[in-house]
Amino acid sequence: MIHVKKAVVIGYGSIGQRHTRLLNSLGIMTAIVSKRHVGAEKSYLTIEEAIKSEQPEYIVIANETHLHEETLTRIQNTGYNHKILVEKPLFAKETSQNYQFSSLYVGYNLRFHPIVQKVYELLKNEQVISVNTYVGQYLPTWRPNTDYTKSYSADITKGGGVIRDLSHELDYLNFLFGNWVEMTANGGQISNLSIQSDDYFSIMYQTQIGINVSVEVNYLDRIIQRQIIIQTNNHTYKADLIGQTIQIDNEVIQFKVDRDETYLKQHIALLNNQTDMLCNLQDGLNIVRMIEIAEKCSKEKVWMKNE
Repeated sequence: MIHVKKAVVIGYGSIGQRHTRLLNSLGIMTAIVSKRHVGAEKSYLTIEEAIKSEQPEYIVIANETHLHEETLTRIQNTGYNHKILVEKPLFAKETSQNYQFSSLYVGYNLRFHPIVQKVYELLKNEQVISVNTYVGQYLPTWRPNTDYTKSYSADITKGGGVIRDLSHELDYLNFLFGNWVEMTANGGQISNLSIQSDDYFSIMYQTQIGINVSVEVNYLDRIIQRQIIIQTNNHTYKADLIGQTIQIDNEVIQFKVDRDETYLKQHIALLNNQTDMLCNLQDGLNIVRMIEIAEKCSKEKVWMKNE
């Protein structure tokens, strides 16, 4: 039973539109904040006006990553202190700002993917040795009918770049296997895509409990792929989020996952105060720092410790 009646979504690009549609489907009256005049029933040009008029109990921040810090500051200055979901990644860069919101979470919805949840359950009594994760999709095909060169993904100053766009992998790896202790990375712009951001990153690190993890993310793969291969002392697991399967040695389990399912489950969990699976503020800050350390490792060609 969801008791929240009013929400505000800040930003009305594709992800803002998705959040608005899903919140409306839950019976929550949802207003929009957008610099553009949009066709929504209730829309505002400023955050302050929306909060004053709507008195929302839930705010979703879905504008460009480089605007998140300013957006949170403006919300805080209104005195709002209810539930907030910030789209991933939390910030484009680490910040010294100290936010006092009682309920702030980051939109790493893949934690709610049935395959990730199943892997979480399968590994509870396993000793994991190594993890290899891969995700790739060709950037020009990401958003149909839009010019990829003008997207925020193509512009590092707006918080774009593949390591931020696809930071879901870093989050669910931390969720499943714990934080890193030592890392190296290699990445940057290596293709002929017309962008001013990184299109490829490869990261290697070891976790606090000694698991060896490798992650590759890219804007280059014309075959959309997203998978995790896990070696334990007892089994090999292959989780394929595009093919919607988990293979355990020679056994294959098939899943059927609707595209909205992970977003919807994330909203319902947050609105019902079921926070165990959510990415909290500290988790979100850890990913921002992890990204910055990976960029530094790549630039300096070094291993770095998590200090």
